[in-house]
Amino acid sequence: MVEVSAGDTAWLLGSAGLVLFMTPGLAMFYGGMVRAKNVLAMLMMNYIAMGIVTILWIVAGASLAFSGNAAAGLAGNLGLVGLRGLGTGNAVFGLSVPDSAFLMFQLMFAIITPAVVAGAVAERMKFTAWMAFVAAWSLLVYAPLAHWVWGGGFIASELHAIDFAGGMVVEINSGASALALVLVLGPRTGWGRQIIRPHNLPLTILGAGILWFGWFGFNAGSSLAANGLASQAFMTTHIAAAVAASAWIAAEAITGGKPTTLGFASGAVAGLVAITPAAGFVTAIGAVAIGVAAGFVCFAALRLKTAFRFDDSLDVVAVHLVGGVVGTLLLGILADRTINAAAGGGLEQLGRQAMAVAVAFGYTFTATFVIAKALDMWFGIRVSEAIEHEGLDVVLHEEQAYLLTE
Repeated sequence: MVEVSAGDTAWLLGSAGLVLFMTPGLAMFYGGMVRAKNVLAMLMMNYIAMGIVTILWIVAGASLAFSGNAAAGLAGNLGLVGLRGLGTGNAVFGLSVPDSAFLMFQLMFAIITPAVVAGAVAERMKFTAWMAFVAAWSLLVYAPLAHWVWGGGFIASELHAIDFAGGMVVEINSGASALALVLVLGPRTGWGRQIIRPHNLPLTILGAGILWFGWFGFNAGSSLAANGLASQAFMTTHIAAAVAASAWIAAEAITGGKPTTLGFASGAVAGLVAITPAAGFVTAIGAVAIGVAAGFVCFAALRLKTAFRFDDSLDVVAVHLVGGVVGTLLLGILADRTINAAAGGGLEQLGRQAMAVAVAFGYTFTATFVIAKALDMWFGIRVSEAIEHEGLDVVLHEEQAYLLTE
């Protein structure tokens, strides 16, 4: 049995706090991009994940994701239902941190992943429907994929694909699910016929900064120890974000536009997304390559929703799905055994990564589409056109973000 390390435990608990802080950051990032009449509804869609996912994680989510290690299993064996058997030691997972620290760190990932999906359905989904969706999705989509990749399941043990901090589990998962959900939900009223502008870009920029800060816990914390690998992941995370943000505004200028604050923020997030699966596997130069690819490819992917006529309100597909695919595939080429002996780059590893991407996308898209369709048939998931016109804040929450007096 590995001895519990005070240093590793302190680092992982701090990282868990950073990852949780990303959810309010994401809420502000998204909140600034919607119209003023919907900002509180957008914030609430993010924050409610903290409540619902935490409750379900205790009841069954952690167990479905991390109990058992049968490669053929679709989910865990329910051995951790109610987090039973957890003490202050490390008898369950045998890591250098307490079992509770590991599961709380993983909980923060489970919280932010459905919150990412919220950006795609902004300004038109019922709050009650969203709560039901988060509950079902967390158990039926997130937990199984986490098990396959991180919990001893077949993507890791049979396909031998790698994912350091969530390129598949968080990014491709949320992006593919966002695409499925918007196809069921339909576009906002007036989408494609009128310009829908962000109401508060300073709020979005602040949210992006919080995300950038929190992502150090997201990626470097995934080393699960205060060691050299954590330091490497910290470094590559920052490099990729900075490079991708710069590449995005360069793409804006190259295509005839002007460098925008929203573009820099979006580029930074795209870089953070793309480096997530690779942070603990690549060199600094590898992080530069991933940042350049993320900045330019994710910017180009903005055209997808126009070309294929789906209203992804806040570009979850372009940033998270495409960014996650870019990072997961480039990892197959750029992984360096001198950084992490677990995997090296090459055509064989690229093929493994591509197969894992296909599995992750196929399952999450299909399962999410079925969940969304079932909820829509049951009680409807979209607000009426009248509510959409008046704004979700007042109608759904009886609140206003901004009270203007004469």
